[in-house]
Amino acid sequence: MKTTYIKLSLSAVLLLGIYSCKKGEASANELSNYAVADSAAVTAPDNVSSAASMEVKDKQFIKTADVNMDVKDVYNATIAIEKSVQELGGFVTKSNLQSNVVSEDTYNTSDTEAMLIKKYKSENTIQVRVPTEKLGEFLTSINTNKLFLNSRTINAEDVTANIKYSELEAKRNQKTAENIDNIKANKDKVALGDNNMSEGNLQKLTTITMADNLKYSTVDIYIREPKLRIAEIAVTNTNSIDNKYRYNFIYDAKDGFVYGFYLIQRIFVALINIWPLLLIAGGLIYFFRKRKATRPEQPKNQE
Repeated sequence: MKTTYIKLSLSAVLLLGIYSCKKGEASANELSNYAVADSAAVTAPDNVSSAASMEVKDKQFIKTADVNMDVKDVYNATIAIEKSVQELGGFVTKSNLQSNVVSEDTYNTSDTEAMLIKKYKSENTIQVRVPTEKLGEFLTSINTNKLFLNSRTINAEDVTANIKYSELEAKRNQKTAENIDNIKANKDKVALGDNNMSEGNLQKLTTITMADNLKYSTVDIYIREPKLRIAEIAVTNTNSIDNKYRYNFIYDAKDGFVYGFYLIQRIFVALINIWPLLLIAGGLIYFFRKRKATRPEQPKNQE
């Protein structure tokens, strides 16, 4: 009995140790392959911001930028920005170009033609991913398209500690897997293995996401045109078309005749439906008239 109790206690301690160790399955080697390699501090030429191109020994940065500027032509500026992204080895994840109409009027120029005048402003919201080491170069290139820079924000988030923590979690996850392998096969072992694999996949996804953000910087760009643009669009004069077909005497007269004929039919059918009422009304009228005719006339009072 005592031996059985000791075995149960040891099993409980082992299970508690396994649960306390469960973490992600990403390895230190995987993270090293995705992360940008550390190097000595470099002072690369950058006339945009030191945060865009700085490199510090033993430090890892996730860099992002947000740019808001006015441009002369939104469409041409969009083409230039997307071309610059492609040349630098990046890619566009969002481009939402639209025209906001301020006013819209139609002016007739002849009996059949008219001109639609639209006053509008164009804007575009763009999101791109560029290689982190070329972020400064990209920001410099798009700066040439501006008429006026409303705002620009550059962030460099230090994630060195996060990377070290991921490496430690990978080791703990590996140790947990080894401990599970040493447990006697039963339903608890299956559940532990499944949970450990699920958390390992989540840890691996986090590692890949972080490595991707280290390799590619996200840049959000908003561009707009400060002045109104005018579009002249040739359209049809709808007033002349409406007047042309608004009234047709022959057709309307024919239609009125047909409608009157069917109206007479409807009235006749309606009278047939109420013939009992008409019969009663006729009898009452005949009775009152006959009674009035047979009533003697009263002599007039003589003065």
